[in-house]
Amino acid sequence: MNLRDAQVGQTVKVVKVHGEGPVRRRIMDMGITKGQEIYVRKVAPLGDPVEINIRKYELSVRKADCEMVEVELVDEKAGE
Repeated sequence: MNLRDAQVGQTVKVVKVHGEGPVRRRIMDMGITKGQEIYVRKVAPLGDPVEINIRKYELSVRKADCEMVEVELVDEKAGE
């Protein structure tokens, strides 16, 4: 599953950042790194960009960049 597949209101965890060179570096510079939890806040009407919360700040990410971020769904009930 990649970040683009995540639905609004879901919390996901970054498994791997795909891509090469400057594109991958730019994604990682935005704070999207392995192990980080991402809350999908909202998606624009045409699906681009996606607004997420990561590391206590809001970030808008293009759909193409979201496809490079492999994620897994966080089990919200496990922490209770």
